[in-house]
Amino acid sequence: MACNSVNILKIITLAFILLYPTLVFGECVCDVEAMSQDNNQQESLKYKAIAIASILVAGAFGVSLPLLGKKVPALRPENDTFFMIKAFAAGVILATGFVHILPDAFDNLTSPCLVENPWGDFPFSGFVAMMSAIGTLMIDTFATGYYKRQHFNCKPNKQLVDEEMVNEHTGHVHVHTHATHGHAHGSTDSSYQELALSELIRKRVISQVLELGIVVHSIIIGISLGASESLDTIKPLLAALSFHQFFEGMGLGGCISQAEYKSRSMAIMAAFFSLTTPVGIAIGVGISSVYKENGPTALIVQGVFNSASAGILIYMALVDLLAADFMNPILQTNRRLQLGANISLLLGAGCMSVLAKWA
Repeated sequence: MACNSVNILKIITLAFILLYPTLVFGECVCDVEAMSQDNNQQESLKYKAIAIASILVAGAFGVSLPLLGKKVPALRPENDTFFMIKAFAAGVILATGFVHILPDAFDNLTSPCLVENPWGDFPFSGFVAMMSAIGTLMIDTFATGYYKRQHFNCKPNKQLVDEEMVNEHTGHVHVHTHATHGHAHGSTDSSYQELALSELIRKRVISQVLELGIVVHSIIIGISLGASESLDTIKPLLAALSFHQFFEGMGLGGCISQAEYKSRSMAIMAAFFSLTTPVGIAIGVGISSVYKENGPTALIVQGVFNSASAGILIYMALVDLLAADFMNPILQTNRRLQLGANISLLLGAGCMSVLAKWA
């Protein structure tokens, strides 16, 4: 299940990486003089190389931290500290959608470089974000339902999950079944096992959909940074994206950790997240001579994909990350943990929102 979904995710993103540059070649520029100010090709190339290294390290470190939970007790998903870390990361993702991506999408699709009809007559950014959130909900529910039917319709002698373990803190159950014996060991009843397996499937779908939303935005912003020649644009983006990738990676890494993939699948998803923005920057550098940031096609493509990405991230942050954790009995029965999670959420959203002043 995990391998197929990861492969589909990779194919979709690879197709987008290959097609996106061809859509923005040879477009006219709305304001050439404004775009040519403060351009320094050699200096900007140096900062782009720094950005690739910095963002790669920040993203890889952020997404890897929750995956090291087995060796670092404080980073384990069942630990109280993990709730606050995940709330902070969810705040970062939420602010990314509302404060960074969605306003950029509105700027793209209301640009004076686009014709008034239809782009000036209808709020396409909000509409695409709304449809993207609805689409994410549909994918979320259909995928969860599909995998549940696939697993629960299996014969009893098929292996459902890898190991047998009941975690008394989170209620997670891992049931080990033997293909030859056709029975399950453990003291928990079958309904409890089915509930635990449903929760595991749900977390796997969440991690895959969240990564898809993050990857789309990461490619867009990476190409924009790589194609830009303005130091006033590159310098703040370097710091902002490094911060963003680190905490966004922690949020995604937490979801991947809770989904309990095999080590190989975890490594693939973590590497895929870490490489998307640096690859986007490299593509942007390669097409910088022909990329026209204010060309109509570039604006439309950026605006639509930014709107879609904003809808996905806002939905995931509110529904799958915050609502799921904040309604958790563990958090609701612990006032100090509840207060800490709320403060962490506000800090994450606030820190990411402040960065919008520079990026």
